[in-house]
Amino acid sequence: MTEHQGGTTVIVFPQPTVNGPLHIGHLSGPYLAGDIAARAARARGERVLALAGVDVDPNYVLTKAENIGMDVHEMVATYRSQITRAFELAKIGHDAFLDPQDDGYRSAVAGMLRELVERGTVPMERITLHRCSDCGRTLHHSYVVGKCAVCGTGANGTSCEGCGGFTSAQHLVNPSCARCGGGPEPMEVTVPVLHLEDYRERLVTEWLRGEWPNRVRTVMRQYQDAPLPDIPLAYPTNWGIECDGPLSGLRVDFPTELGLSYLYGSAHALRPAASGLTEWVDAWHEIDGVWHMNGMDNTFYFTVLYPAILAAAGVPGPKARGAVVNELYLLEGKKFSTSRNHALWADEYLAEQDPELVRLYLSWDRPDRYESDFTEQGYNAFCEYVRPLLAGSPPSAGGLPPELAQAELLRADRALDLVGFDSALAIRSLLAAMSAGQGHDSVALAALAGRDSRFGSDAG
Repeated sequence: MTEHQGGTTVIVFPQPTVNGPLHIGHLSGPYLAGDIAARAARARGERVLALAGVDVDPNYVLTKAENIGMDVHEMVATYRSQITRAFELAKIGHDAFLDPQDDGYRSAVAGMLRELVERGTVPMERITLHRCSDCGRTLHHSYVVGKCAVCGTGANGTSCEGCGGFTSAQHLVNPSCARCGGGPEPMEVTVPVLHLEDYRERLVTEWLRGEWPNRVRTVMRQYQDAPLPDIPLAYPTNWGIECDGPLSGLRVDFPTELGLSYLYGSAHALRPAASGLTEWVDAWHEIDGVWHMNGMDNTFYFTVLYPAILAAAGVPGPKARGAVVNELYLLEGKKFSTSRNHALWADEYLAEQDPELVRLYLSWDRPDRYESDFTEQGYNAFCEYVRPLLAGSPPSAGGLPPELAQAELLRADRALDLVGFDSALAIRSLLAAMSAGQGHDSVALAALAGRDSRFGSDAG
């Protein structure tokens, strides 16, 4: 194999929040995609840095501990162990691990934000935030609920699952305290503020150069003409990395932490002896670009906020190269639900199953174009079909099992949508379904074979 020449490509796996274990729906999305993409790139001779970790500092963590009546540190340790065990069993590899419980990591993140403020890059400004009129909590992230001002979907103070846009107590419609139901009251605070509009030119360049799924571009279109929001990078709150110096009394906002952690984690992996913002930024000269593996609801952050943080820190040139996102993965036709215990927890399931078959099935059934559905019947049929293939012999039944053919027909049809059109995928999926005796009257076959009667030989 010819050695690939060029700099390093960073592939970012989203850090799962330690307010619960991973289920197989999580694995089917960004985690397997990131691991598979990194392995394939490395096999092509490319220089890859796979960046993984866990996310400890969102106030969702403290909220979960309060809701279940558990000591938050004990809960974090329990869920963290389950998450990392799932990674291990699923063979989710990484080159660098972002650990928010490491003192060096926490010092680095707080120090970078402090340096940005001391340099004047990020100004300290007196702004109006909101707190709960009853319990006094600063209304942000899990502490606030309302409706998205863009699409009307119910949302918290982080992002909208409906359209992927940015949400906050200041932007939500009819916000209220998610902890006690109290109404919002304004409060004047001095916090570091990142003016995203100052980085529009750099962001637009990244949007134009990157490979973005259409669903991601719908979020970008929200901000093409509308002003980009001003983002507080730290809050007066009760959870997260504590700030120091001119930011004493505040805590780093967790999306800010994530953006800074990508800067630090990549640089530290490339140059372990580097120290401080200037040296970490300099290490980014070795990085050609960044790919994000993530869910649709985090689009604002990996397309807008994180690139703006890198730009504000002085990282040279646009670095975003694109993203791989996924739709929702269902379990037996319904959403995964922790409260209803409707889930297959990844660490438990992988301990009982062959991890290779789980990886292959979740890749085959991946919800990349549309919501797909995990069923035990489908999984078992897949395993019976694939085991002989892995052993080097064809399955005794011959073609694809009937239990899997319907999923292949659906994928064939959806691959012919104008958005994400892929006739090569459509024909492969169709042929797999036809091997099971299905699909001979399908829309996909009519279109692929030119059997659609609406078109004649003299059409023009």
